[in-house]
Amino acid sequence: MKKVVKFGGSSLASAEQFKKVGDIIRADEGRRYVVPSAPGKRNSADTKVTDMLYDCYRTAVAGRDFKKKLQNIKARYQEIIDGLNLSLDLSPEFEKIAENFAAAAGEDYAASRGEYLNGIVMANYLGYTYIDSAEVICFDENGNFLADKTDEVLSERLKDLDNAVVPGFYGAKPDGSVKTFSRGGSDITGSIVAKAVHADIYENWTDVSGFLVTDPRIVKDPEVISTITYRELRELSYMGATVLHEDSIFPLRQEGIPIHVLNTNAPQDPGTMIVENTCSKPKFTITGIAGKKGFASITVEKSMMNTEIGFGRKVLGVFEDNNLSFEHMPSGIDTMTVFVHQNEFAEKEQQVIAGLHRAVQPDSIDLESDLALIAVVGRGMRRTRGTAGRIFSALAHAHVNVKMIDQGSSELNIIIGVENRDFETAIKAIYDIFVVAQI
Repeated sequence: MKKVVKFGGSSLASAEQFKKVGDIIRADEGRRYVVPSAPGKRNSADTKVTDMLYDCYRTAVAGRDFKKKLQNIKARYQEIIDGLNLSLDLSPEFEKIAENFAAAAGEDYAASRGEYLNGIVMANYLGYTYIDSAEVICFDENGNFLADKTDEVLSERLKDLDNAVVPGFYGAKPDGSVKTFSRGGSDITGSIVAKAVHADIYENWTDVSGFLVTDPRIVKDPEVISTITYRELRELSYMGATVLHEDSIFPLRQEGIPIHVLNTNAPQDPGTMIVENTCSKPKFTITGIAGKKGFASITVEKSMMNTEIGFGRKVLGVFEDNNLSFEHMPSGIDTMTVFVHQNEFAEKEQQVIAGLHRAVQPDSIDLESDLALIAVVGRGMRRTRGTAGRIFSALAHAHVNVKMIDQGSSELNIIIGVENRDFETAIKAIYDIFVVAQI
């Protein structure tokens, strides 16, 4: 079996954590390709190396002395190197970094050095071949990721290597300048490597024992999801669940490669399998609950609007003209409601209102702010009657007023709109009715 394994920053924050990672990799000879993140926090009061690099670079660009800050970063790596008893000297690398910082090589370059250096340490520790991601992860001159070219270059580079370390998070443009993915982008690199080597499984090692049914900051010790499909994960990730970078799903989905989310600090835990599809029945009716605060709704009312051809297009055209994307659009016979991000809408609300009057001559326009959207997701809902009724019942019992409910035609998810102040209460109520009551 061929596996690509990606380890997050918390898994590589110290020499002690590195040793755990080494034990995990050596325990399975199928774990042949390793994608490391930059060292994360060693404790709650600590600073991630990526954030230290950003701070150091900004100091350099401002023309102030940055050498002490860079030395502190070097000390983080030296602590790991010493703890692993490696004969590795990163001084030449830090000299090069200092030169490039002084020459204002860019924030992407600065941020990428965390993974770049950690990759060198990891390859030295494991005895694997090191591949600089700048040589194999390709972006165009505008910074757009080139998936096909990357797959071609990376596949060729890895085809004769039994083992390799490819640092996460970054690649390069045609001129050689470094370009990063968004924060958390090491997940994307891991999935790209898995696709390139036609891996059997992509293991994503982090500091939780799998994907949780809901946010542990809202519900104490929520259940772990044993198996989740790509579609369910996409729905939950979009609504705020953050175990994986949502863009990491696509390369794997194209190849049908399952993702196994595991805990570096508890490798014996079964974790969560993320798959294209499955016949296995979920433990609960729902798979997960996720949500976001900070939405506004714009309700357009007009008598007989359902007979007016092009009404919906005209309404949405106003939002498009103001460069606003919409989240959901429930409607009635004479009403149409558009949900948008409140912070984006606030700056343009008067332009939108004026635009709607010109476009469709509504009878009235009603605005409501400080709303939250909650997604209840699960393939088990398709086969279960009364799911929406149970949600309404649970929310009514918790004294939560429902502002909107929208169910997709796939019956995979139900979106509920509530006031921001009821967000946590609503999630707890839904969790209790679908999970706690079934345990």
